[in-house]
Amino acid sequence: MIWSMRNSRAALLAATLAGVLLSLPQAALCQSPSSNANASTQANNTVGSIAAARLDKKEFHDVKVSVDNGTATLTGTVDLYGYKADAEKRVHKAKGVTAVRNLIEVAGPTIPDEVLKDKLGEKLEYDQVFYGNAFNAISLSVHNGVVTLGGHAYCYFNSKDSALALVSYYPGVKDVQDEIQVDPVSMFDDRIRRQVYRAVYGFPSLNRYAIDPGKPIRISVQNGHVELYGMVDSQADKDIAFLRANGVPGVFEVKNYLEVANQPTEIRK
Repeated sequence: MIWSMRNSRAALLAATLAGVLLSLPQAALCQSPSSNANASTQANNTVGSIAAARLDKKEFHDVKVSVDNGTATLTGTVDLYGYKADAEKRVHKAKGVTAVRNLIEVAGPTIPDEVLKDKLGEKLEYDQVFYGNAFNAISLSVHNGVVTLGGHAYCYFNSKDSALALVSYYPGVKDVQDEIQVDPVSMFDDRIRRQVYRAVYGFPSLNRYAIDPGKPIRISVQNGHVELYGMVDSQADKDIAFLRANGVPGVFEVKNYLEVANQPTEIRK
């Protein structure tokens, strides 16, 4: 008798719960697609507002931001390539942004490639003149306003970053390709740098290349391997620089890329 009453109560409770569940609105059991879409749109708008707030500066007044599932897309125009790069960095730090598509176009003046190359070359020659620029050998090429920097830099902060910043904020530059190699930092290479410098510039016929800080014989050292860059007046100066560098203890090899004035440029391998 007791068992029968217990079963009846259990059956009654189950029936009651079933009735309650059936009476609940469908939205309470499963969110509708429209609710999910609204929540997603609201989240995108919120993140977009946060990202846009990071671009509240006059150089970004023509830049627009849209966000879709954490990916921010930047559109519009800026006057300098450096502003385009800055906009991407700023938005990437916005809360909720996981990726950035940078579709910003660089407006500003259009300068012929050869003219732009000459102007930038002059700037780079005298960049970091008080920070050992004789140890930087940064190359430069320009095609349709796109600047490619290559060659070697002595360090990131005082050499590579400085060169990239100088080019990025120059009018007429539409894009910057960074192919600069930073030479290894070690006590061994630093010793060789100093000794090669003294050996080259300490020779009477070569010390005049230190007079103009923008046009030195440039010395790059990579794990004991030395490369010479720059422009000299004669083949004799080029040969002497090679012999002097090659005579420094600990140097494994010297590649002589020095160019001689009024002679064809040697192709770097």
